[in-house]
Amino acid sequence: MDFNKEVFKEKFKNRLDEKYALDVKDATPQELYLTLSSIVRSSYSRYWRKTWKKYMEDGKKQIYYFSIEFLPGRLLMSNLLNMGWLETVRDALKDLDIDLDEIAEVEKDMALGNGGLGRLASAFMDSLASDGLPGNGNGIRYRYGLFKQKFIDGYQIELPNEWLDSGNPWEIRRESKSVTVRLGGKVYLVDRGNYLEPVYEDAQLIKAVPYDTAIVGYKNGTVNTMRLWDAEIPSSEEAKYRTIEQRREVEDLVSVLYPDDSKESGRILRLKQEYFFVSAGIQSIVRHFKKYNKSMNKIGEYIGIHINDTHPAMSVAELMRILVDEEHMSWDDAWKQTVAVMSYTNHTIMAEALEKWPVHIMQQVQPRILQIIQEIDRRFVEEKQGQYARDMIERTRIIKDNQVRMANLSIIGSHSTNGVAKLHTELLKDDVLHDFYVMYPERFNNKTNGITDRRWLQIANPELSKVLDKAIGTEWRQDPTKLQKLLKHQNDNKVLNQIANAKLKNKERLAKFIEKETGIKVSTDAIFDVQIKRLHAYKRQLLKLMHIVKLYLDIKQGKVASDFQPRVFIFGAKAAPSY
Repeated sequence: MDFNKEVFKEKFKNRLDEKYALDVKDATPQELYLTLSSIVRSSYSRYWRKTWKKYMEDGKKQIYYFSIEFLPGRLLMSNLLNMGWLETVRDALKDLDIDLDEIAEVEKDMALGNGGLGRLASAFMDSLASDGLPGNGNGIRYRYGLFKQKFIDGYQIELPNEWLDSGNPWEIRRESKSVTVRLGGKVYLVDRGNYLEPVYEDAQLIKAVPYDTAIVGYKNGTVNTMRLWDAEIPSSEEAKYRTIEQRREVEDLVSVLYPDDSKESGRILRLKQEYFFVSAGIQSIVRHFKKYNKSMNKIGEYIGIHINDTHPAMSVAELMRILVDEEHMSWDDAWKQTVAVMSYTNHTIMAEALEKWPVHIMQQVQPRILQIIQEIDRRFVEEKQGQYARDMIERTRIIKDNQVRMANLSIIGSHSTNGVAKLHTELLKDDVLHDFYVMYPERFNNKTNGITDRRWLQIANPELSKVLDKAIGTEWRQDPTKLQKLLKHQNDNKVLNQIANAKLKNKERLAKFIEKETGIKVSTDAIFDVQIKRLHAYKRQLLKLMHIVKLYLDIKQGKVASDFQPRVFIFGAKAAPSY
């Protein structure tokens, strides 16, 4: 639509009337939010369609970012900013006596992640779209996410996070794009002459239904896609799901992020989740690729699948399954294409955090995938014999001690392995993954993690954004590298004072929020010492508490300097229910 303040006001009032038969003064914040979101979505839809069409016409390589987590945050403000509408809409709504910030609070965060893994995935999605690059996300549409946290008598209580209870105005259900995912059962191979055909018995068939959410680029007309999969019972299989328990098994696939893995049933569910979204995503990619009549022998030239941590590691085996079993490619040709398609980000140097799955669980979840992984492992060992010492091969092979090592599968089955910071990557090369670095030095590289400035600066910190605009102009909003211009102001007291004032205003906002939520008043003159990480021993919250106790004792004993600055310690964390 033609966009200015007056046009928008009329559009808003008309849409509210169409949806709810209400005047502005009679509408609830929820109704105002849904009205505004429907206008925003209908306005970027044509760019979404044009983007997809352009990618197809250009024939450029498409990247698919596979992640068990995504944390895009609230999309209303992000979409308004990236469309260039934010301030105009704010002013227009103000004329209608509506506070944009208040109705934006109605939106619930999409409960699709836990921490840095999901935040990073969504930051990449935003950056890809804002750079006009063909990159799309692939994950799970969790019904309840991790959990909603409450504290009672000092103990964490986990409640369902029902973020979908009022619907999600940003998603589109793509029924026609559904695929079937096979879990469990038994499999045996039948020789058909020039290929082996897998025959499945007693497998559970799951209907995977995609829900697409637009990822709007910053003022460039590019709209990419985050595709999330829901699990349903296929209509043809309804007779097999007669009990509530059987139906719940399907629902559980997409109920929560990171099911409790303290019991084997929870571990089985986790592995099912991982295969579910991997299989659904790769089936969808291959089907779309074939639609445009491109040779499967060139899929590595046109498709890239990125494995974000080890949760999507079965992507390697699943693509091999499709290329060998369904496309009847030779193993060697399929392996060449698979390695060309796959890349992998390692997020940790802790060996215990690298996923390992017992062979018997993998057999129970997806027997054909286990067969393929066993063959990849056999061929890897065979290839490396004579080149490297036996103990080195044993350390790097995929299956050892009846455990499937997912990081090893990811490295062996991809053309690129990266760490997330320079030091981290060097530690991987020199220590944790040193054997692989010796074997594949050309595959290792570093990708230092960053954040999207649009979400974490322009939206989250408008006060600082205004200071930057005055100091260095507004080019940084389009090109963050322009922030380097700030260096010439590093000794400019005027600018430094403006930055300090912006920080103080933010502290005042946080102090008000803390008082509202907890009843505790904190001083904005104090240093705010903040740690926001998941609650875990290796995140070192306990070590921080020891520091706080030490500081307290020093104060009590008069051991601190006379100019000691008061401190407010703030923790934000969720602990796994089984932790």
